[in-house]
Parts: sequence; structure tokens; C-alpha cells
Amino acid sequence: MKTYIAKKESVDREWLLVDADGKILGRLASEVAKRLRGKHKAIYTPHVDTGDFVVVINAEKVVLTGKKLDDKIYHHHSGYPGGLKSIPAGKLLKKKPESLVMEAVKGMLPKGTLGRQMLKKLKVYTGKDHPHAAQKPVILEL
Repeated sequence: MKTYIAKKESVDREWLLVDADGKILGRLASEVAKRLRGKHKAIYTPHVDTGDFVVVINAEKVVLTGKKLDDKIYHHHSGYPGGLKSIPAGKLLKKKPESLVMEAVKGMLPKGTLGRQMLKKLKVYTGKDHPHAAQKPVILEL
């Protein structure tokens, strides 16, 4: 019996549409990360990107439980001395809700080149409109 190892040329990718309206951020992000990695497929191979494209709409309507809107803080650094910037999750949700969803999914993907390649297949938008209608994305219920 031989172990099947997927090749990147032989992977069939689907387009999936996820509506984030009323969904809890962590549960949404874990399911999206699973689809981006391809762990839901029988041909899953850890060192090959076997995942699908995922389009997330209504990112501004995602829900954080508990006191996370005030207590959870996102940090980034400019690279210069004293360049640490911090923003609470509540302000980030109002200012850039797409980056809130992107950061949650990014933390659940592998670190390195493979994870960055998987993250490029994630498209996040505020509102119901998205420019990927030509790809005919399948609606994914979570």
C-alpha cells in the first residue's frame, strides 16, 4: 500500500463564499483556515497547498464574545525604535474589519512561505458586494 502525496498541479480548487454576519470571530476563522489549508479534502498533504479560495463578506458584522472588544489588543511594529502601535479590537472592527478577520485566520495558518501562500487565497470584504462573482463561489454554511 502506498501513501498518496498530492502535487500542486493536480489540486482542484473551489471558490467558497462565507457570510460573516452574526458569526463568532474565532469559530469563523478556524473553519476558514481549515478550508484554506485543505484539511477537509481526502488528498490533504501537509507540505502542499491543497486548499480552496475563500471569500468572506460582511466582515464588519462579525461578533466577539465577552469583553474582547475592549480587552483584546492587536500590536504591530513599524520597524523603527519606539514604533510599536497598539489598537483595541473594538476600534479595529470599526476602522478596518477586514484586517480583524485576516489576522484571526493568519494566526491559525502555518508560519512561513506555505502559510503566506495560503493566506493569499483569502479575500475579505465589508458589505455584501465582492468582485468574485465570475468564479461562481459556492455558499458555505458554518
